[in-house]
Parts: sequence; structure tokens; C-alpha cells
Amino acid sequence: MDPVVAKISEQFQVVHGQLRDEVRDLSGDELNWKPAPETNSIAALVVHTLGSEAEVLRVAAKVPGDRDRDAEFQATANDAEDLIRQLDQADSYIDAMAPRISAGNLAGMLHRGDRAPETGLHWLITNYGHAREHLAHIQLTKQLYAIQNPR
Repeated sequence: MDPVVAKISEQFQVVHGQLRDEVRDLSGDELNWKPAPETNSIAALVVHTLGSEAEVLRVAAKVPGDRDRDAEFQATANDAEDLIRQLDQADSYIDAMAPRISAGNLAGMLHRGDRAPETGLHWLITNYGHAREHLAHIQLTKQLYAIQNPR
């Protein structure tokens, strides 16, 4: 496997571990709570993060696929195990897709939906940043929930 792809894959999986830590002890109410109208729940943020990641992995591997981005923001979770299972599946998806991403794919210009073409490396790096942003978003949402719902 290309060493750059191996490192990026490892770092996506590190984020998955951090997401597991954030959701592990949360109830369904906490996972599905929205801090305000037009905002997203923790469950929706996790599902969206993984949907975006899977799309970028497919783009970088030149594998066709469909994504329903709007549905990601409607996602709910019964409990933390729902999301942990999805994170485990995302780890397995990385393990399956990463070996298919060549150095040529990293350097080549690739299309992602209706966006302007960029290199595979661009899509992977920016999506890793996207995942980290939503990790922080989830941490903030947990803090807001705790403020509004003191124990």
C-alpha cells in the first residue's frame, strides 16, 4: 500500500477511535439531541462524517458509488452501540478501500460530484480535516447538552 495512503488511513481510524470515545456512554436522547433549530445531532454528525469519508475513499480509489447526503443529516441512533457498529464498519471499509488507492490516484485529478476536479490527495486530506471538525463539533454538542440538562 502507498505509504501516504497508509498514514491517512491510520489517521482516519484514529478519529474513529476518538468518535467511539465521545459516543460510548451517551444515551439515545443525548445522541439525538439538537442544540437549536437547523443544527445537527451527534448521531447525524457521526453518520454524515462516515458518509463523506466513504465517498472520498471511493473517489480516491476510482470506485463508483452513491451517497444520500441529505439522509445522513436525518439519521438517529437508538443507543451508542448503533454508532459504534457504524464506526467499526467504517474501519473495515478503510481496510478494504485503502489498498485500491494508488500513488497515481493520489496525484491524479479526480471528480467528486459536481465539485471541481482535485487530486486524490486533496480529497483525502480535506476530508480528514472535515472529520476532525465534526469530532470537535460533537464535543461541543456534548458540552451544550450537559449545560442544558444538568444531572
